[in-house]
Amino acid sequence: MTPARQDPDALIQRLQSEQRRARPGKLKVFFGAAPGVGKTYSMLEAAQHMRSGGADVVVGWVDTHGRPETAALLAGLELLPRRQAKYRGVALEELDVDAALLRRPALLLVDELAHTNSEGSRHRKRWQDVMELLDAGIDVWTTVNVQHIESLNDVVAQITSIRVRETIPDSVLEQADEIELVDLPPEALIERLRQGKVYLPEQAQRAVAHFFRKGNLLALRELALRSTAERVDADVRAYRREHGITDTWPAAERILVCVGPGPHAARLVRAARRMAAGLRADWTAIYVEIPSHARLPQEDRDWVTQHLRLAESLGGRVATLSGESAGETLLAYAREHNATKILLGKPTHSRWRDFFGGSLLDQVIRGSGDIEVHVSSGDPVEGASRRPPAILNLHSRPASYLGSLAAVALATAVAFVMNGHFQTTDLVLVFLLATTYVAVRFGRGPSMVAATLGVAAFDFLFVPPRFTFTVADVIYLPTFGVMLVVGLIVSTLAARVRERAEAARAQAQWSATLHAFARELAHARDVDTIAAATVGQIEVALGGPSTVLVARNEGALTMIPAASGFAVDENEAAVARWAYEHARQAGQGTDTLPGAVALYLPLQSGARTLGVVGFRSADGRPLTEANRRQMLEALAQQAAGALERALLAEEAEQIALRARTEELRNTLLSSVSHDLRTPLAAIVGSATALLTPDGALTAPQRTDLVRTIQDEAEHLSRLVANLLAMTRLEAGQLAIAREWVPIEEIVGSALVHFGSRLDTRRVDVRIAGEIAMAHVDPVLVEQALVNLIENAVQHTPAGTPIEIVATQDDAWLEVEVLDRGPGLPAGSEARVFDKFFRGPGARAGGSGLGLAICRGVIVAHGGTIEASNRAGGGTVVRLRLPVGGKPPAIPAETDGGLTGEESE
Repeated sequence: MTPARQDPDALIQRLQSEQRRARPGKLKVFFGAAPGVGKTYSMLEAAQHMRSGGADVVVGWVDTHGRPETAALLAGLELLPRRQAKYRGVALEELDVDAALLRRPALLLVDELAHTNSEGSRHRKRWQDVMELLDAGIDVWTTVNVQHIESLNDVVAQITSIRVRETIPDSVLEQADEIELVDLPPEALIERLRQGKVYLPEQAQRAVAHFFRKGNLLALRELALRSTAERVDADVRAYRREHGITDTWPAAERILVCVGPGPHAARLVRAARRMAAGLRADWTAIYVEIPSHARLPQEDRDWVTQHLRLAESLGGRVATLSGESAGETLLAYAREHNATKILLGKPTHSRWRDFFGGSLLDQVIRGSGDIEVHVSSGDPVEGASRRPPAILNLHSRPASYLGSLAAVALATAVAFVMNGHFQTTDLVLVFLLATTYVAVRFGRGPSMVAATLGVAAFDFLFVPPRFTFTVADVIYLPTFGVMLVVGLIVSTLAARVRERAEAARAQAQWSATLHAFARELAHARDVDTIAAATVGQIEVALGGPSTVLVARNEGALTMIPAASGFAVDENEAAVARWAYEHARQAGQGTDTLPGAVALYLPLQSGARTLGVVGFRSADGRPLTEANRRQMLEALAQQAAGALERALLAEEAEQIALRARTEELRNTLLSSVSHDLRTPLAAIVGSATALLTPDGALTAPQRTDLVRTIQDEAEHLSRLVANLLAMTRLEAGQLAIAREWVPIEEIVGSALVHFGSRLDTRRVDVRIAGEIAMAHVDPVLVEQALVNLIENAVQHTPAGTPIEIVATQDDAWLEVEVLDRGPGLPAGSEARVFDKFFRGPGARAGGSGLGLAICRGVIVAHGGTIEASNRAGGGTVVRLRLPVGGKPPAIPAETDGGLTGEESE
């Protein structure tokens, strides 16, 4: 026999459990409801017991909070040295992970798992330190309070009105190999607080008045007990699954109620709720979808959805299962989840239906074993249709029945040809063949018609006396019965095969849709692409428009224009906002704001809500089919995971951008601080000297001081202009105001900027040909030229000449600035245009921004700039600017201007 196919989810859980057990180190968590219940005390007490048994126990981090009875338990235990850290001038101590890895004890005690490490630590959170220690094969014992569990953070804040900032992911607690609950009644904990055994007296008074109120402690205690119970239940189910135990263990009451496609199951759901409330038990409403349900009317599907929604509203869990047999599937789920009671509806149909289709109640009762089975009558629903349940699914198109008539007619014709050459009973096979074909081709109803017509045709045409329905020989009566029974059996089997094939095809289509969507999301890198892929996939899978709204800008929902299948007006946006804020479905087909035109599902990944996906059916009807709704939820879940990845990437990019910006700011400040201080110091010194009493300074000395102030002020002005220009370049805000300007005017204006600073140098200006003109921004090009000349002055000794050469053709204006300085270091020809780059020959006063600004200005004009070493020593910087068309005619100048060669 072929072994039963295992549940993929169960296989995944088993693999995860095995991987956790295969981890070298083991994690034990001492779990409590609040500080002061005795977690650290219990951990140290157990550690002393382990040490007395010869175990290698080391204390990595334990905070006694000044409690003498806790500190006394540290006696005899080896203490690991703590890592010293400083944050904003404050000395801090942290767990030394490297020391623990070097010591490698068998058991390490690490208190306060949710602690946030100081800046500069290897990991941001202490639980990440613990994970590294576990991977290294070190067993770890630790402590956690219930308010530090991430999924309970909002619940705790709602109860206590205090938001706990330090949390651990739920997965960390799930990976623990052992959890020990340390419990203390609220009255005893409050008494410990008043005695100063938890906090200092003044802190204890504030704690009792706020966080440690009795109501808060009761609620936190319940949360801790429930969390521990859920973990114990998961361990029990894992143990039963691993050891193949199918008998029910009634350690806790668990109730299953089975709902079906009809209007009468609401009473069952309410009865299950009352039973669960009386027993204080968990309960689940289950709908088992078998292959024959694939052709259920829409009204029955709507009833299933309403019953499951009713169960959710009453606080129960819901589950939709698929299987060949409703009874076997229900019992398998009950055994896997250790259910103790099953609630079923009392049969209201006739026994004939059980004879043909089987009895769910009988199957569950016979296979329940130790599970109690309760039967309750369903209540009639006003306005619901009272059509009798169909014994067999005979719904087929009229063409199918015509096809069955044609098949029987063809079989009759073949039998006429065979008659006389074969035995009369051999003709039965021809009619059975026709019935089988009709069953496979057209379904159950037409095949039953074909079987009946085949018997009638065989009797009327081939059984003596012929052409009557009278049977002379009773030996043919069993033949008629066999023909009819075989036809019914074949039609039933063929119908089941068709139903299973359709179910398999639907499941394959489901899987293919999810696989294609996952593959498409794997290639999507940004939010817009993911949202567009989600909308497209939902439209293909469900046949209706959808839209995606992503939470950005501090939680504001923003509709993605490229991923909007329908407009979201103000009313629909309010529904979407409610679904986002409450992390619950809302809109059409739900109990919340059902008047909306679309259904809105929150896009959740873990405990974070990233946005909302909205869906509107093509026919405007609510999405009530369970399988289509599950498809929408599965697609939304995949989209949420991809959106989280994209949003995290955006956040990482923004963080990196802020880091680069901060680095640039720090570099800029450190680079220009000296350059700003030097001219300011000269200005302040010269101004202070000028303020001396009259007669202390001669007239030439006063003139020199004023000139110094002027020169340094001009230098400071150029430095500030460079900084502003660099800021505009970095922000992309460099505006270019082009006009036709002769290059000789730009060169002359640039040289005027230097004033007396060029008195000791000769500047040779050569402009080839007639007046060279370009369509440029004269202010920006002049600033670039000033920076080039300034660069030459900075890198060459006093008295060394500087040359400026300009040439022009029809397309380009080329300007070269040449000097006889030390030249460029090897390989630095391209780097000289980087921000803050300074050559080895630069003297004090250069900020390293001049050439970077030159490149920005020239590139913004569509030109190029390059630097190279000059033959015979020195540097040449060559810039090329596009002329920009044919310049306008300019009257010839009679005098002035820089023509030929000028020296300053």
